[in-house]
Amino acid sequence: MIKSLDAKLAELKANPSSRAFIIADAKDADMAFGARAPGPRSYLSKRGERPARFSPEVWSRDEYGYRNLPEFLDIIREVTNQGLVDIMLMSAYVNEQLTIKEGLFKNSHVTPAARANDTTDVWAVRHGCYTREPAQPFRSASIDQIQCGQVECERDGSEFPGANLGLYSVTFVNDLAQDRETLLAYKEFREEAEQKKFRHFLEVFDPNVDSGIAPEKLGEFINDNILRTLAGVPESGRPVFLKIVYHGPKAMEELAQYDPNLVVGVLGGSSGTTCDAFKLIHDAQKYGARVALYGRKINNAEHQLAFIEMLRLITDGKLSPEEAVHAYHGVLQGKGIKPHRTLAEDLQLTDQAMSYDGNASRRVTVEIRGNPLARKSAAGAADWPKLADGTPDFNRMTSVQRQVYDNWRLGKKFA
Repeated sequence: MIKSLDAKLAELKANPSSRAFIIADAKDADMAFGARAPGPRSYLSKRGERPARFSPEVWSRDEYGYRNLPEFLDIIREVTNQGLVDIMLMSAYVNEQLTIKEGLFKNSHVTPAARANDTTDVWAVRHGCYTREPAQPFRSASIDQIQCGQVECERDGSEFPGANLGLYSVTFVNDLAQDRETLLAYKEFREEAEQKKFRHFLEVFDPNVDSGIAPEKLGEFINDNILRTLAGVPESGRPVFLKIVYHGPKAMEELAQYDPNLVVGVLGGSSGTTCDAFKLIHDAQKYGARVALYGRKINNAEHQLAFIEMLRLITDGKLSPEEAVHAYHGVLQGKGIKPHRTLAEDLQLTDQAMSYDGNASRRVTVEIRGNPLARKSAAGAADWPKLADGTPDFNRMTSVQRQVYDNWRLGKKFA
């Protein structure tokens, strides 16, 4: 069966102005969150609850609150069978269960994909501090294990029982030694992928530590790093598309117009309101993105199938984001599902967290010791930029000024 991903990539290459849009459901959170990865049990597939064992004197399953892995796999099956997404991104283990052993995607136009590396800034385990340290390159799964579920594949042809598409992520932090190690690891992966005919798409995170770069300039920093990195990579080793944080219209247009062969996509980030999710995919597409990968935004939705259907209606130009919010709430009402927020609240745009641990409006940052570009202290930063009415101007704040302001605000609130 022809995969919709391949058809849309071919269409975009032939006609860069095409409205073809690729949607991926990122169900790879078990490589980041552990037990919380399957998401809240408020939504289950039609199959319903799967057996689980809880000691009644300790807690109930409702008190636990999260799906187990079988329930998570049921939802992946349901979303795949719905047929509105183009890519299903999974961990190597889930890919083995559903792609290799079950053959879920054999007669589906949906392309299976697996997370090909798990850098330390996605190690969002409870009580851990890994996400607050500069991201270190790391790979749990090998390409062979993704393609065929074992250390070494038999390579008689180009067909494999597993996924032949992977997500590779990098995080630039504006530190020479750190970013050099990141690029060396990516180079090694890229060369192995080319030899094994393994396709990948490249995820580029914002710095997860204090980079010394003002928030409003991060888009330029990320764009230049992407283009500089890929300038040394021939077509045979390049990613099939990008996955980046949406930094607004200017940054998106700059990157999207640079090279028509470079397909740009956005990552969804944390849950936020439904309007956040719908507005993001609408605006990203308007300014040049042709791919969106939504993980938590889908996984935490009250009804995942309805949520995905609204995403597709928006990218097809049939609904505006606001109309889609109204339609989505109508579906929830019709199904008797209590929404997380009222319609009025869900129509609000909020500042979204674009980090795996979801603790801040931007990725959680800490200072890199010895980074010459990072501010050495917050002295003098208390005079943060202000608007004419005296309120803080968050758009012009540096990361240090924002941290000082937040400390001042919290200290005043909880003094």
